[in-house]
Amino acid sequence: MPRTTIGHLRIHWESHGKKEPLLLISGVSGGTWSWEESIEAWSPHFRVIVFDNIGAGRSSKPNRPYTIEEMADHAAAVLDAAGVTRAGVAGLSMGGMIAQKLALRHPDRVHRLVLGCTHCGGSKRIPPNPNVIQQFANNKGLSPEEIIDKNLTLLVTPQFLKSGSGALKRYKERLLKAPIQPDYALKRQLDAISGFDACERIGNIQVPTLILTAEHDMLVPPENGRLLSIHIPDAVEKSFAGAGHLIYLECAQDFQETVMKFFRNKA
Repeated sequence: MPRTTIGHLRIHWESHGKKEPLLLISGVSGGTWSWEESIEAWSPHFRVIVFDNIGAGRSSKPNRPYTIEEMADHAAAVLDAAGVTRAGVAGLSMGGMIAQKLALRHPDRVHRLVLGCTHCGGSKRIPPNPNVIQQFANNKGLSPEEIIDKNLTLLVTPQFLKSGSGALKRYKERLLKAPIQPDYALKRQLDAISGFDACERIGNIQVPTLILTAEHDMLVPPENGRLLSIHIPDAVEKSFAGAGHLIYLECAQDFQETVMKFFRNKA
């Protein structure tokens, strides 16, 4: 699979499909595998480009500080490696923060933007309950399967966990096959989020933007999305009722159709 080298770093990326480019940016601990069912839905209509952020998956995991700005530059480097000048960009959670910085630092690379279950950082961010972050970050003594089960209680609703969803089962299987993220790399990604602040600049984003929120998001309270929609010119907001943080999993069909219509300029 393709990799791009940035200094001493290796960033793993993949490309699926042959039409208009669509770059997907993952959240904390996520990577190419996170988007598998969305890739299946979108690759007949777009050239879907996905990659593993620094500190996750098959990309480099140095034990030193990471920043959201750095990750945005990595996203631009992936577009370079893929031979893409300009793309639609969708980012969820930390991926939405990276997408904001990509649109601000490399505005000529983004033509439409989807920001899902994310915030603009800094003092204006509406934080989750501190116990939620503490539980998410504490993997001490847990097996990979126990970490997945623990995190899913924070990422989707109890109703979805009990639903027997085939999509949920497949998602857990993909996570178990994914490269294990070292504890230090998880902390480095979480620290990057803590240092992120784009609130004073997001008004400079000049491309059509869709803000997605989830009613029962425990990690990024939905009020953060409303703040984004206020400050980004002409942004449109959609809320997923009854859903938790992982809208691409819990509301897969609605999410996929919403994003596809937006990038096909039909929303």
